[in-house]
Amino acid sequence: MRLRAEELKKRAEQAGLSVEQLAEAVSRDGMSGAKAVSAVKNWMAGRDHPRCRRADIESLANAVGVLPKDLCKFTSMVRMHRGSPKKAKLVADLVRGKNAIDADNMLRFSTKRAAENFRKALLAAMADADQAGADQGNLFISEIKVDNGMHIKRFRPKDRGRAHPILKRTSHITVSVQERN
Repeated sequence: MRLRAEELKKRAEQAGLSVEQLAEAVSRDGMSGAKAVSAVKNWMAGRDHPRCRRADIESLANAVGVLPKDLCKFTSMVRMHRGSPKKAKLVADLVRGKNAIDADNMLRFSTKRAAENFRKALLAAMADADQAGADQGNLFISEIKVDNGMHIKRFRPKDRGRAHPILKRTSHITVSVQERN
């Protein structure tokens, strides 16, 4: 669950709330006063420091008068996928921006090896959205990205005592879904 900064700004302006009023709503053990004000300013600027917890999102949503599902996107990651980022990006381009249910069907029947891990991440993000009360029919893939992971290093023996390196690439898959307004 990640906070959408632009949506928080818009809803706070509509409700007529200042940063200080939002900070009062978010204050908890370890984050009160100036720390809470600083955290709310960071969250409204799109920075996730300190980490915005589920309870923080719920209290911000209560303060501006909306449901938590309206202020956040639901994100899931698969780290160290055993496939190159170049091949995984082909699957990402296949489902980018699609309805979540349609994307799940596309990934289920795809012949690409990376499709299985994309589907795992998508289903986990959809489950998080379902827990927050989002409508499964209105979910769409708002963000999907593939980052480089570490290389697994191996060597192939060659003639005259030489060795040629082999880099087995891995990738990190991130899928975010949110409810269409």
